Amino acid sequence: MTDDPRAILERAPMSQFQWIVVAVMIGLNALDGFDVLSISFASPGIAAEWGIDRKVLGLVLSMELIGMAVGSLLLGGIADRFGRRVTILGCLCAMALGMFGAASAHDVWSLSGWRVLTGLGIGGMLAATNAAVAEAANGRRRSLAVVLMAGGYPVGTIIGGLIATVLLGQYGWHAVFVFGGIVTLCFIPLVLWRVPESIAFVLQKPGPKTLARVNRTLARMGHAAISALPVTTSREPKSGVLALLSPDYTRLTALLTIAYLAHIMTFYYILKWIPKIVADFGFAPPMAAGVLVWASVGGALGSLTLGLLTLRVRVFWLTFAAMLGSTALVILFGYQRGSLGWLSLTAAIVGFATNAGVVGIYALLAQAYPTRLRASATGLVIGIGRGGSALAPALAGWLFASGYGLPLVSALMGGGSLVAAGALIGLRRHFTRLADGIEPACDVA
Repeated sequence: MTDDPRAILERAPMSQFQWIVVAVMIGLNALDGFDVLSISFASPGIAAEWGIDRKVLGLVLSMELIGMAVGSLLLGGIADRFGRRVTILGCLCAMALGMFGAASAHDVWSLSGWRVLTGLGIGGMLAATNAAVAEAANGRRRSLAVVLMAGGYPVGTIIGGLIATVLLGQYGWHAVFVFGGIVTLCFIPLVLWRVPESIAFVLQKPGPKTLARVNRTLARMGHAAISALPVTTSREPKSGVLALLSPDYTRLTALLTIAYLAHIMTFYYILKWIPKIVADFGFAPPMAAGVLVWASVGGALGSLTLGLLTLRVRVFWLTFAAMLGSTALVILFGYQRGSLGWLSLTAAIVGFATNAGVVGIYALLAQAYPTRLRASATGLVIGIGRGGSALAPALAGWLFASGYGLPLVSALMGGGSLVAAGALIGLRRHFTRLADGIEPACDVA
């Protein structure tokens, strides 16, 4: 038969192999979650051992976010040019080196450098995995698959947090980074074994072996082979960041970037400062890390809930509602005191809303752009957002150091999600047309 394999994947039910690819991407995002928050788990021990104050600690907490911004901006384009799979493998190598380097750090400067390297890998990973999942899924399950992938992030912090609590109690903060480096290395053979390059990407750069390569992947996915490649036009549309700045995509990209930037500042204020805030209430560092785990439990439930709801409700409106809930709940968090159990419950509820907003934006990115732009767009939005979000821990640290109390700091930082909701309203008509099929959501109908 002769058919466009992208159309086959778009229409056919998802096979077991396609779900395995999604599962590996979930695992990679879970790894990202642990690697990002490893510094949060370790921060109370680092502050105590090195005698650094909140202001300096806030800067250290921001370092991998800076690396993530650069990695997303640079490596998102690399993923659109050279492939999702090779980008993921390169990012894993950078992340592993950064984690082992952080374990050997002896001062703030060396630790910051290793965290920037780790962030570079994580930033590129986020752009590549979002594109890989969108291109492995069919049309009906795409939003669900992307949301589940993004939901791996809090799962990684839950599992990693439980392990980090044990490691902190027995070995100290260095062991947290060693553990992260070992697990990162373990994903390299898994990706080589179970994650082929996406068919949509391979078709963008046809060559003598492209047909055989596409048919091998189709066979692994349980689909029939094709006898010829789909006909392509002699003049392909532009790809990369420059295409995102064209009139067709400028407004879409700008508003999604504002939404992500504003909301991720709220998100990282909560995730980066919970252990230190709880420790300042008089609880031991392992107990403070446990509260962060509960925030991640809430985040995982938020991701799962939003993912299941995408089967019934448009992901745009789910994301908008999550932004409003995030604002209200982060403000509420600022007024919490009392027992460890109450703090854990509050953190879980806040994590539910903030993480639902993040995964919702990932799903919107996967919907809004074609294959040739998907990783670049994700990288650009995440890169600018993460770069700006690097200010969140430092800004909160400066506010605390200036004498502002937890209620006011939480109210100010929670306002980011409200700004994000306003930016999304500006895209309401665009995503309504996508959902109604008036504008194409991907490369094939």
